[in-house]
Amino acid sequence: MSSQEGLKPNEVGIEMDTPEVLGTSARTLHTLPEDQPDLVAMRAWVGTLLRDLPEDVRLDVLLVCTELASNAYEHAIGPRAVRVQRHVDFIRVEVDDHTPASLPRLGESRLGSSRGRGLMLTAAISRCWGTREMVGGKTVWAEIDA
Repeated sequence: MSSQEGLKPNEVGIEMDTPEVLGTSARTLHTLPEDQPDLVAMRAWVGTLLRDLPEDVRLDVLLVCTELASNAYEHAIGPRAVRVQRHVDFIRVEVDDHTPASLPRLGESRLGSSRGRGLMLTAAISRCWGTREMVGGKTVWAEIDA
C-alpha cells in the first residue's frame, strides 16, 4: 500500500511502503520512533520522496518537517507519525501526536522565552499552517508552495 488513504486516526502507527518518488496527489506515512526522535532518518525519507523538486523547495519542506516533528517530541506524547502529500503546486506536511489538549500557539513555548520560534519559522516558510484535532490527539500541518 503506497498511500495512507482509508486509515483511521488511531491507525497512524502503521508503517507504509514508500514510493521511490512521491507523485502528484500521492500521500505516504512515516511512523516516528516512540522514545528518541530520528530526525535524520525522517529527513532522508522526505528528501528521497521529493528529490525531483528544486532544492530550495525541498529544503523548505525538510525544515518544516523537522520543526513539526521536533515539537511533537517536545510537547506531546506518542505515537507520532509524519505524512507527506504532494499536490501540483504545493506539498502538505502533517505530523500526528496523541496530546489533544495541547494545541500549539505561534511564538509561545512552555520551555522558556528562548524557545517557541519553530512555528514562527514554519509560518514564514509555509503558505498556510494549522492544527486539526483527532480522536486521542491532534495533527499539526503546513503547506509549502512547490
